[in-house]
Amino acid sequence: MRYCYFVYFEFDSVHADSSGQVPVALGQALVRLKGLTQALVHTPLPADTPHAFADDPNRPDLAWQLYADQPEAMEAWLAPDGALNLALPGLLAQMGTGGQVVQQQIMLNRHFPTAQKAGVDSATYLVHYPGQAQDMNAWNTHYLNHHPDIMQTFPGIQGIEIYTRLDWVGGLPGPRVDFMQRNKVVFADAKALSAALLSPVIHDMRADFHRFPPFSGGNVHHPMATHAARST
Repeated sequence: MRYCYFVYFEFDSVHADSSGQVPVALGQALVRLKGLTQALVHTPLPADTPHAFADDPNRPDLAWQLYADQPEAMEAWLAPDGALNLALPGLLAQMGTGGQVVQQQIMLNRHFPTAQKAGVDSATYLVHYPGQAQDMNAWNTHYLNHHPDIMQTFPGIQGIEIYTRLDWVGGLPGPRVDFMQRNKVVFADAKALSAALLSPVIHDMRADFHRFPPFSGGNVHHPMATHAARST
């Protein structure tokens, strides 16, 4: 098992980048973090990208997933004098103006196998459950034992991850959240994402959703273009 730091940003204005080089440049900077094992940079897919929950609000202008084998590495990045905290203003300036954190959270990460593997660039469906379950053990037991098996039947699926909450320390300015769970599914591109999320498999997902143990808060879905950072 490994750990994942989620951080979502909003901007007053975003620089136009039809070349796609901003995520590449951000990723190249992020891979320098000590103890980092993977960095993913997410930017929104076009607003008219078809998917199953197109009315979900508050899609971020930018999101990062930063992975490490130990949470202490992440907490060191996020300390007031940590590498990420010190570098953040310059990194956000590459993306736009007025960039600010709108949510951040370190979570446990579980990975589930898929027949295909994602490339450097992909399309990702980021989902979070902001509320609370009446019984977290019952919730996690059902979700982990059932939902990934259905996700594995999506056509063209290239990645499945489930994230569960934990307590963590950080000094990066901006709101911290305590979402009970996140998940993501990954596809080759926006077309493949839309085809999968509008396929009959989504009905199986919704049927299992209605079997979840009691919880509050619903869930939120964001289709994103994803760049997996590589060191130069």
